[in-house]
Amino acid sequence: MPNYDFINACYGKPVSRTPVWFMRQAGRYLPEYRAVRKNYSFLEMCKLPEVACEVTVQPIDIIGTDAAILFSDILVPFEPMGLDLAFNPAPVIANPIRTRQAVDSLRLDAAGEVTFVYDAIKLLKKELASRNVPLIGFSGAPFTLACYAVEGAGSKNYPTLKRMMYSDPALFSDLMRAFVVVTAEYLNNQIAAGADAIQIFDSWGGILSRQDYDHFVLPHMKSLMGQLNRSVPIIFFIGNNAHLLESQMSTGADVMGLDWRIPLDDARQRAGNLSVQGNLDPTLLFADQKLLKERVLDILGRNNGREGFIFNLGHGITPETPVDNVKMVVELVHEYPIN
Repeated sequence: MPNYDFINACYGKPVSRTPVWFMRQAGRYLPEYRAVRKNYSFLEMCKLPEVACEVTVQPIDIIGTDAAILFSDILVPFEPMGLDLAFNPAPVIANPIRTRQAVDSLRLDAAGEVTFVYDAIKLLKKELASRNVPLIGFSGAPFTLACYAVEGAGSKNYPTLKRMMYSDPALFSDLMRAFVVVTAEYLNNQIAAGADAIQIFDSWGGILSRQDYDHFVLPHMKSLMGQLNRSVPIIFFIGNNAHLLESQMSTGADVMGLDWRIPLDDARQRAGNLSVQGNLDPTLLFADQKLLKERVLDILGRNNGREGFIFNLGHGITPETPVDNVKMVVELVHEYPIN
């Protein structure tokens, strides 16, 4: 593998400059993305390897990030599992999982049917080779997938999912095991296709207390980590993770993805020698450049030159984000002295 700063940072090795990439960096804040999006539905873009490849590469050429992340969606495995998925524009599942029969009916061989994802990765490896940029594959974490599958749509607190978890823990556990099986194969297939790193998104993990996360979710996350091909680094991101950092660390992932609610120096102290990724509030990209620069420099200063750091947002880039501000952040991070 080439000597990528991003991969070195994942493993806590020396880098030539602080690597930076952004969650949802391929998306509708970019005019170039919107031009492509006019011709396809969101799911069509995910399912057409050439299109997914094109929009994955856009932020590398436009804003100069140090890693590309596959253009896709965490819910891509839902359809072959037997879930009726649509985006309107947010995800909606017409047949949410609420019963034992629904859980038992899920297809666990679904990862073999999303060949368009692996084809996109193979195309991207060819495109990115000349740019000397690594590719990140990804998936949702079993809990976050369960949130959407049970609730049937996005929610602030996922009450239907939590009712299942508390009132029928055996059913909930079987659902989680199903997602572990599918996700492990899905990610290993991405690695086999050429992904240089993997990120697992537990976007909704933070809705649980640490007690509940440790009891209901953590055993399944450890099971998933134990089934992955560890020839590439694994980044594990939990949204709203300040109270879950120790649980997150115990999964065995190589990099802890941080959201913006926890000071970076606090997280680094708690994480010990583990690498971390984060953690600018994505809404700060709308701020005037003076304030934005102050906050970026604050995060870099809190890292204090330690190895094992990847600059990122605390969640994904939001629509309408000024592209010039995104470019400025990349330049600022790259220019910041690492020693």
